[in-house]
Amino acid sequence: MTELLSYFQAAPLWLQLGSALALGLLVGSFLNVVMLRMPQRMEFGWRREAASILENELKPDFDLGNEPKGIVWEPSHCPSCKNKLKPWHNIPLVSYLMLLGRCSFCGVSISVQYPAVELLTGLLSMLVILTFGWTAQGFAALGFTWILIAAAGIDAKTQYLPDELTLSLLWLGLLASLIPLFVSPRDAVIGAALGYLSLWSVYQGYKLIRGVEGMGFGDFKLLAALGAWMGWQKILLIILLSAVVGTVIAVVRMLVQKLEPDQAFPFGPFLAAAGWVALLYGDGLIEGYARASGLR
Repeated sequence: MTELLSYFQAAPLWLQLGSALALGLLVGSFLNVVMLRMPQRMEFGWRREAASILENELKPDFDLGNEPKGIVWEPSHCPSCKNKLKPWHNIPLVSYLMLLGRCSFCGVSISVQYPAVELLTGLLSMLVILTFGWTAQGFAALGFTWILIAAAGIDAKTQYLPDELTLSLLWLGLLASLIPLFVSPRDAVIGAALGYLSLWSVYQGYKLIRGVEGMGFGDFKLLAALGAWMGWQKILLIILLSAVVGTVIAVVRMLVQKLEPDQAFPFGPFLAAAGWVALLYGDGLIEGYARASGLR
């Protein structure tokens, strides 16, 4: 493993980036499965838990439905015709182009989400390696990136932010601080606490003023995880970036889709995007702002 890592570190830049792109495309294919099946399994788990609690009050014909497929082992299939996909149907990006965006069995259009997630994961993986190289920081940042993509994709489609992703990211950030890879353990713990409490305070204030909930607890946990990775120093930057982008997109959606001002929309994708930018480019953004404002 050490020899392989040394080889990649000494390899030409194009080979390092090409390897990151190929790895990202493969992982992106798996992330599509996570985005599809994890919410299904979450909902099934909630129904099963409710049935267990209320078993004496349920009707005899209460049906939990079929248990969704597992995330790792069950093979992929067409959502429309249910046929199992062949190995050559699962080549990231290439299969979509070869099949012209349609299922080879039933001809139904394949969602553009699949190649888009694969390509996004590949490109972001390249940028991670371009920034950190094939180092311990680089490997950690790749995992950070992949979890954020899965969390953002699930939240965008379902408005769920699974604990399996947000809390895993939180603990990984705290463990990374023990090495440390990005920040010290002290900064990571304070960052996690500040990240959670900052959005929790906004949530409580909005609920007190408006009488309704303005965001979900998953957002608190995600920002806590980002704070664990980058420390308390980047929390304000992440909040500002996510708020600006979120506001712009919310206004555009209201104008284009004729949405009501109070209609809920997921905030997790904006937090995830802001956190990713902050990890890779946050120091440069803060330094540039300080110079532009005359603070340095």
